[in-house]
Amino acid sequence: MSELWKRHRNWLAPLLFIAPGALLFGTIIIASSFESVWISFFDWDGVGPKTWAGLANYRELFADPQFYVSLKNNVIWLVMFMAAPPLGLALALLVNQQVAGMRFLKSLFFIPLVLATVTVGVVFGWVYDPNYGLLALIFNLFGATAPALLADEHAVTFAVVVAALWPQIAFCMVLFLAGLNNLSPDIIGAGRVDGARGWNMLWHVVLPQLRQVGFIALAVTVVGALRSFDMIAVMTSGGPFGSSEVLAYQMYEQSIFSYRFGYGAAIATVLFAIMIVFITWYLRMMVRLEKETR
Repeated sequence: MSELWKRHRNWLAPLLFIAPGALLFGTIIIASSFESVWISFFDWDGVGPKTWAGLANYRELFADPQFYVSLKNNVIWLVMFMAAPPLGLALALLVNQQVAGMRFLKSLFFIPLVLATVTVGVVFGWVYDPNYGLLALIFNLFGATAPALLADEHAVTFAVVVAALWPQIAFCMVLFLAGLNNLSPDIIGAGRVDGARGWNMLWHVVLPQLRQVGFIALAVTVVGALRSFDMIAVMTSGGPFGSSEVLAYQMYEQSIFSYRFGYGAAIATVLFAIMIVFITWYLRMMVRLEKETR
């Protein structure tokens, strides 16, 4: 046995370390995903026997107006969340300056990242309160009445996304701070010798070295926008009248409250397909970037 280990330890040792994580990932993520797709072809209440429904759940889903409301809201989340990486980069460049008191400022910007999503949702629920919230106080200073954003079906999704952007920007800021701390001093020095200053230094010297970090920030932001659930559950519960629902929340509502696990699985499958498209594009871009940096 020891002889076998000595001869093959170069690949056996990594395999033993990877095996537990791979087993968990394969069971919890991969197998569960295939099981969800399989359940989407059944009419099932989550407890009793499954009844084969074929594509009936998908036909009903694509004829459901609420599905398109949820899909539109997911697009709104995705578009607005694209502000997180550039704003995170801007904050990272700001707090990375060697100025007195900047460490304290950095900790303030870092606070949203350590707060639970539920906490952020509750806090912004108070902020948006049209009677006693921070927004009401600001409007009262100008003699105006604050709008009830969370009760307005046209504004509620934008209000929730703004709340969710707060910790997302902080997360992107931390990613870019790590990237800024790993910049090559030789390249920076060469840029200064060539006369690069200000915007030219940022655009031609700094940003090219942050491309990989930028792709990670983009990926995390897109996935966060597509799987948005917590803030909606805490702040609006999908209301008013389902106007703030996204696909993840609609899946949860149909499965847990309506006992339609097959229909909920169909929604999950559509959301999974959307994510697969993005993940495929992302992996292709990362492989291309790796080839360019070699």
